[in-house]
Amino acid sequence: MIRPPITHEAPAKLNLGLHVLRKRPDGYHDLATVFIRLPWHDVLTARPANRFHFTCSDPALPTGKGNLCVQAAHHLIDTFNVTQGAALHLEKRLPYGAGLGGGSSDAAATLRLLDHFWDLNAPVERLHSIALTLGSDVPFFLGPEAAYATGRGEQLTPLLDAETAEPYRLPFALVVVVPDVLIATAEAYRLVRPRAEGRADLRAVVCSNDLARWRRELINDFEAPIFRAHPAVAAVKAMLLDAGAGYAALSGSGAAVFGVFEHDTTATAAAEAARHAGHRVWQGRV
Repeated sequence: MIRPPITHEAPAKLNLGLHVLRKRPDGYHDLATVFIRLPWHDVLTARPANRFHFTCSDPALPTGKGNLCVQAAHHLIDTFNVTQGAALHLEKRLPYGAGLGGGSSDAAATLRLLDHFWDLNAPVERLHSIALTLGSDVPFFLGPEAAYATGRGEQLTPLLDAETAEPYRLPFALVVVVPDVLIATAEAYRLVRPRAEGRADLRAVVCSNDLARWRRELINDFEAPIFRAHPAVAAVKAMLLDAGAGYAALSGSGAAVFGVFEHDTTATAAAEAARHAGHRVWQGRV
């Protein structure tokens, strides 16, 4: 019997606050951030094949050894001595170089999808260790929907509502706007100035759901230097605030900026204005 194709979604993420604490001897940085997943996603499909090969709907995206999906697949092949093939296709819907974790999410989805497709039954810990070799954000996409992350971003603690102890759910409408600006992660780290002292507890700030407190204390350290270097990105935040966002910020190292709205009608109007300005936009709730 020919095995039917299987698919897996690869969601985007947002950073609610991001502290760059210090540079480490290994060249990475210690961070603190809150990750949440979005229902804006790429789609990966695996089909039977005599060997592994990878294709993508976006011709601008490399499909060779530098692609994280390809690297994830070959890690599984080498680790578990896989002899089966697979035709892996990525339907690319998320913008890349935007601070939304699309490439990391694609890599994590590849691990999950091929683990199932090849019947590997890999231990979760093994998948996480492979994920970390692919990128600091990749382990998050194998874990909880919302998490407090430290270390390189790989040390994850599920984010829980302070009152109910249930998994945290963002109670606001979101608008994510991606201007036509590509920001390399290396550039962002060259611009940022690490600081470990006097930092707010991001878990407490986020879980307060107090937007006035968010405006005071929920800070992404990349935002100020990225805005100075790329005024077009700063303009997106200003646009969202002018449209009624109770809070707006850069996600990751950018260039995506998100706005948080208390009312869906206000969010819809802000999203329409951003589209009219020529930006890529996602709107919804998580």
